[in-house]
Amino acid sequence: MSSACAEQRLVFSPGLVQLVQDEVLPQGPRVVVTGATGLLGRAVCREFQNHGWTVSGTGLRRARPRFLRCDLTDEDAVRFLFQPDVLVHCAAERRPDVMERNADAAVSLNVHASTACGALLIYISTDYVFDGRNPPYGEDDCPNPLNLYGRSKLEGEREALRHCPGAVILRVPVLFGEVESVTESAVTSLWQQVQEATEERRALDHCLQRFPTDARNVAAVCRKLAERARQDPSIRGIFHFSGKEQMTKYEMAVAMAQAFNLPSNHLVPLTELPAGSAPRPVNSQLNCSRLEQLNLSVEPRAFSVAISECLWPFTADKRWRQTVFH
Repeated sequence: MSSACAEQRLVFSPGLVQLVQDEVLPQGPRVVVTGATGLLGRAVCREFQNHGWTVSGTGLRRARPRFLRCDLTDEDAVRFLFQPDVLVHCAAERRPDVMERNADAAVSLNVHASTACGALLIYISTDYVFDGRNPPYGEDDCPNPLNLYGRSKLEGEREALRHCPGAVILRVPVLFGEVESVTESAVTSLWQQVQEATEERRALDHCLQRFPTDARNVAAVCRKLAERARQDPSIRGIFHFSGKEQMTKYEMAVAMAQAFNLPSNHLVPLTELPAGSAPRPVNSQLNCSRLEQLNLSVEPRAFSVAISECLWPFTADKRWRQTVFH
């Protein structure tokens, strides 16, 4: 966004008082994106902005000058700030192991922050609401989450639909995309082990079947859902979107190595799950036919192509990094 035309205003709520700088934008329909500093939130902001929407994003610890700083667990702050046409709720604690250690705070973010809305709500959920025993899963299949993360997102879905009956729930699997750090995504974090081509072996999970999904594709689906739902009230309830390639973490890492012509013989498939981690579904593949039948889906590109675009700034040639996020 250009900063040539801007104004300052005071944002007040019982939890937060902050001076923020707003840019004067063409008045298209307004979308508020929670978790705008995160991987998916950034992609959603960019997608809506590129299609003529007036975009406001929120963050907390990583809020930047162009995002509103808002504690989404403060219901008064949420009511004060949110008066959009569409609210896309991307903010969440997505790490199952972290969820188990910090249950109260994470559940509050994943569940209760979704309930304050006065417009169309798009709530981002997860394939982890399923137990992975009988894939692929349709929107009407009975959820049975195995860990606290999945349970919290399922409760968030139900709270969203209870408070906002016209809400859209979009379930997605593990995401990757244009990251600021490779550790930002469970997929791109594998790049660190791919590059460590030493004699020391790197064991990677080769049990759990995943469907890595580009956050840019998810953002496009969110925008399509928002545009259609504003015209058609039947666009509501639960939808699934997913990448189409089934891969374990080991297979993702090998694909990354091949994409950059790097060795992969130091990567070893681990066929037993490590002890002590949160339980995860073995295969929670999503059936995405509802989106496809309504012509609201997008066709994912091959994983090797999409992941190459995301990882090239983190190759050994440090000069490439200078062109990213500036």
